[in-house]
Order: sequence, then structure tokens, then C-alpha cells
Amino acid sequence: MKFLRRTKKVLCREVCRIGRYPVFSTLLIILPVLSFCFFALLLEKGVPQNIPIAVCDCDRTELSRQLATMVGETPTAEVMYDITDMQEGEKMIREGKIEAILYIPENFERDIYSNTQTHVAAYINATNISANGLLNKDIQTAVSTFSAGVEIQLLMSQGLSETQAYAQIMPVKFDKHLLFNPYTNYGYYLLPSFMPMMLMIFTILCSVFAIGTELKNSTAGEWFSCAEGCTWAALIGKMLPYTLGFTLMSLLMNTIMYKWIGVPLNGNKWILILAGILFVLAYQAIGIFVITLLSNLRLSLSIAGGYSVLAFTFSGLTFPLMAMDWYIRAVSYIFPFTYYTEIFVDQAMRGAPVVYSIKYLGAMVLFIVITMSCLPRLKKIATHSQYWGRI
Repeated sequence: MKFLRRTKKVLCREVCRIGRYPVFSTLLIILPVLSFCFFALLLEKGVPQNIPIAVCDCDRTELSRQLATMVGETPTAEVMYDITDMQEGEKMIREGKIEAILYIPENFERDIYSNTQTHVAAYINATNISANGLLNKDIQTAVSTFSAGVEIQLLMSQGLSETQAYAQIMPVKFDKHLLFNPYTNYGYYLLPSFMPMMLMIFTILCSVFAIGTELKNSTAGEWFSCAEGCTWAALIGKMLPYTLGFTLMSLLMNTIMYKWIGVPLNGNKWILILAGILFVLAYQAIGIFVITLLSNLRLSLSIAGGYSVLAFTFSGLTFPLMAMDWYIRAVSYIFPFTYYTEIFVDQAMRGAPVVYSIKYLGAMVLFIVITMSCLPRLKKIATHSQYWGRI
């Protein structure tokens, strides 16, 4: 009962501090909600569409126009310009007006009907990897489909049936199955990384700020006096409002992703909720560890911010971990974000059995347990005035 009374006293004090300092409510509610809405609106469509391209049709025949129309009807490409020479197209790419040029040579139709091989070229701006990959796939698919259609018509004109002509064109049929994200939706794999990344940044910074301001303003002694010198009561009472707030933000984040955007949820939703809670606790623990170790608010905010933004780089979402060198993979394990990402992929996308996610939950718990080793130093810096008043 004495422990609960001390914790409640610290909790009431912290709630009053949150009311007095707008920065806490900003980090706790306003910025997370704004960032979630921003990324949700940014990636709501999921797949880039209607990327502007130009067609340089040097043949101007029925078949060349048909090919240009087929390319323009793909989901990714939209023919915005009909140019007369490649120099004009090159200038438009440099100016950022288009992302690709489809070049159809002279005598295109004549060569096809005379059974002579002809060439169609696509010049794609590869500075944007996403747009480059999608345009390349769709243009290649459109040209391949057009080519196969022409070949089938030629074979049918020689007396073959449609089935025979198709079998001759494609003696081996390739059946492709895209697993877990068949829509190739960027929102489905970027939103579950961008949103937790923002939650992570605000969580760790808020944790550093909550304790750091006590040291900076020389009120740490008052904080521990409320807890009557009990470190656990002081820490739990102080961090509980932020834990509850960021847990609610985690639930809001999941609601936006799975209900609003429609990110697939093929696994166990309770594991994802538990992962969100442990994710918040892990980054709170890391924030506490950083400020306790450095006992300097400005330096701790810098270190915590740098540490948190590096997590996305090492998560393996944009560049697979299996393709990284072993020492880079080893670095990725010092970020709870890596384990949270693995749980998301297993539970939301793959629908994997719960047992596969337990080790990642355990890894996040380990961050919390290890960080508790700093509690003796936390009491020291909070009760000795030589650590107070630093910027």
C-alpha cells in the first residue's frame, strides 16, 4: 500500500507537469496524430499510378498507335506527350515533366507484316527506383502482349487455330504467384514502418525530456521526495502517463492502418497489440537509459534522436537484412524497431503461427529488463545536486 501511495503521489505530480508544459501534450498527442494522418493520406492510394511518359512514334501507323495506346492503358503509365524526336524527350526528362520515353522506330508496321524483327525502345528515368520498376514492368508487359498478339494473328493467317497459335508462341506457360502483398501496394509495407517510426521517435524523446527537464530545472530532488526515495515508485509514477498515452497512440495507429487504409491482417491481432505495448515500453526504457547515463538533456536528446532514426535503415524493409553483411545485420539487433517489424510481417502479412513471433516479443522485453540496470544511477543523479542544472 505504501508503494501504491508513493506511486500515486508521483503520478499526480506528473499529470500536473504535463498540464503546465505544452511540449509534453505536443509530443504525446498532437504530433503523433498529425504524423499518422500525414502518412495515411500520403500513401492512401498505395500504388503510383498515371506516371507521365512521352511517346516518340516515328512510324505513325495503325499498329504503332495501337502499341502506344496499350502502353498508355497500363495502370502505371499515362501518355502525356506525343513528341517528334528524342532530343525533345530527353529535355522533358531533365526538366522532370516525364519519367519515360517509348520510342517506336520507322517502318515498324512494315517490318512486322514482312516477318522482319523490329525493335521498340523504352528510356526510363531510374533515379526513382519505385517508378522505374513499375514503369519497366508495365511497359514490358504491354509490349510483350502486343508482340504475342501480332504473332498469333500471323500464325492464324497461315491456317493455325487460335489454340495452336497460342501454344506455339508460348510452349511453356509461366504461372506467377505473388505472396502476402499481391497488390504490390507500397502503403501496405511503408505505412507499418513509417507510423511506428514516428511513434518511436516521440516515445524516446518524450521519455528523455520527462526526466531531463527534472535535472535541468533542478526539480529532480522534489520528484524523488514525492516517492519518498523509492526509485520504482518515482519511475513508474512519472512514466505511467506517457506509457498510457503512447499505448493509445499505438492503438490509434493500428486502427488507421488496418481499418482505414486496409492493410491486411492475416494473423493474430492480440500479438500485434502486445507488440505495440512492448514497443512503447522498450523505447521508453532506452530513453530512460540514455538520459540516466548522460545526465544531460541536450546531449541525450541528440543521441536518442540519432539512435531512433537509424532504426529504419537497419529494419530490412527497404533493403533486405539477408542481403546485408553479417556485421550490419548484427547492428540491426540493437533496435527494437527491427523486432517490431518482424512481428508485423509475420502476423499482419504472412499470417504466421504465433510461435514464430514469441522470440521477437522476448527480444523487446529484454531491452526493458537490461535498461533497468541503470536504476541505481537514476537515483544517484536525481538525488545529488551536482547533476542538476545542466543544459
